Amino acid sequence: MTVRLPAVVAGLVLVVVAAAPAATAVAGTHGAMSSPPSRSAACSPEGGAKARSRACRAAASVSGAAALADFDNVRVPNVRGRDRKLIPDGELCSAGIARFRGLDLPRSDWPATRLTSGARHAFRYRVTIPHHGGLRMYVTRDGYRPTRKLTWSALEPKPFLTVQDPPRRGGSYVFTGRLPKGKSGRHLIYTIWQTSDTPDTYYSCSDVVFAEPRSKAKPVPKASAKPSASRTAPATRDAPQAGTAPGQARTRNVAGTSDTTMMAAGGGAALLVAAAGATIVLLRRRRQL
Repeated sequence: MTVRLPAVVAGLVLVVVAAAPAATAVAGTHGAMSSPPSRSAACSPEGGAKARSRACRAAASVSGAAALADFDNVRVPNVRGRDRKLIPDGELCSAGIARFRGLDLPRSDWPATRLTSGARHAFRYRVTIPHHGGLRMYVTRDGYRPTRKLTWSALEPKPFLTVQDPPRRGGSYVFTGRLPKGKSGRHLIYTIWQTSDTPDTYYSCSDVVFAEPRSKAKPVPKASAKPSASRTAPATRDAPQAGTAPGQARTRNVAGTSDTTMMAAGGGAALLVAAAGATIVLLRRRRQL
């Protein structure tokens, strides 16, 4: 029996074409959080200076550079929402995948993004091929210590943000949400992307540092309308002197002597002069007599 070669080749092509859609559906659904950057994204070749950090170099020594280059493939099939049962404590960032174990290293020097607690943030989740699905984002509890392995109990029990089928722009899912309130210092955001048209679920760990929101500046109090003591001397309540009407205020001059006092002194001097003159006149008259 003779089989023609073209027929064999055509049969192989049909088999490959038939199998291609299924393979693409599983292997093509890659994704990872890129804003704030996940550890896998920061330590990938696209991480730039972050990829050269001590933490990323330590992760590469455990996982290998090839694994970190595959940063958007931290995925586990057939989880179907049973994350806490299937992903072991201490292996949340690697999703329990051996070749990504470097992402689980308990260190305090992972590249971190500075955020403001309670502020709105434009999140970006990079994807290779668009797929339907939802994202759930958790944050660590108060008292989180990055030098300890990450466990499920270290995360808040409920996500601070959920989104279903966000729009895709520039190769990333882009959505805006509010960051958790009341957080300060170093924390970790744990993102779960559960696709609905494939059996895969993806996991990302993003190291962040929360700053307290700035308090609004207090209004400056208006200047008092009352004149200051340095500009206007207060009125005195001394008893009125001779020649001063009752209730008349007395102001003080630069020397500190009252005007009415000066007037009284001047009047007294005039009387003395007049009396002296009269005395001299009388003495002259007596001599003439």
